[in-house]
Amino acid sequence: MRKLIVLALIATSCWRNPDRKPVVVASKNFTESVILGEFLAQKLEKAGCTVERKANMGGTMLVDQALASGDVDAYVEYSGTALTAILKQPVTTHPSAVEGVVRGGYVKRDLVWGPPLGFNNTFAMIVRKQDAQTRGLHAISDLRKVGNEFRPGFGYEFVERPDGWNGLLKAYNMTFAQAPKTMDLGLTYKALAAGEIDLIAGNSTDGLIDALGLVALDDDLGYFPPYEAAPVYRKDIDEKCRNATRVLAAMGDAIDEAQMRRLNYEVDGNKRAVADVVRDFINAPRGASKAAR
Repeated sequence: MRKLIVLALIATSCWRNPDRKPVVVASKNFTESVILGEFLAQKLEKAGCTVERKANMGGTMLVDQALASGDVDAYVEYSGTALTAILKQPVTTHPSAVEGVVRGGYVKRDLVWGPPLGFNNTFAMIVRKQDAQTRGLHAISDLRKVGNEFRPGFGYEFVERPDGWNGLLKAYNMTFAQAPKTMDLGLTYKALAAGEIDLIAGNSTDGLIDALGLVALDDDLGYFPPYEAAPVYRKDIDEKCRNATRVLAAMGDAIDEAQMRRLNYEVDGNKRAVADVVRDFINAPRGASKAAR
């Protein structure tokens, strides 16, 4: 009997990872990406995969290059970012058109663009609520009123990317007296709340917007393309875990916008560990998270 148990354990180990190489899951250097990377990792582990995490790996181009080279097997990307920053395609605002171009572009790169997770994390131009109320700032075009006074501050990528700051200024016909201060993306919210800067580019699903008394301005000219989150992964990922593709391809509509905002706040606002927040979300009864909105 003991011999049979040992043989069964050996067989299970081999099934989990035939060549004993872990599936490498990465994330970019901001909270939501780290949460989504952990979400992929835990889902893969529940399916029997061995996973190595590379959280907070860096910006878009660094993580994408790691995926293309095989140093990383999977991470979560955003459709608008893939369209403009990675594939260098013209900006378009129609979600299905963006997804079609991106999916085809990844096929040409021998990579897989997975199903949308269920939320659109578009860029948001964010100001303090008090400034929005006293200066009548409701939409991005209203920033023309304060261009000579406001001090913008952004993460490094937003200043450089084609769908970022310079493109926004041109689309909205705006000028600012001060050049943007660049800093780590995770520091911009607190700098804005503390009055060190007056305008940041954040994400519409960030939990800190409400928590810190901030306001996201309406993109009244529809400048920003959709940024639908989706898992991206290598075509040969099943060589490391035979269930990997099945798991990643089944992640459509796994998280909606309200749920993502809540997960972000649990980490940024309540200072909970990412792994615990993700584990609770995965293990929650079906529909419980939506009922809590």
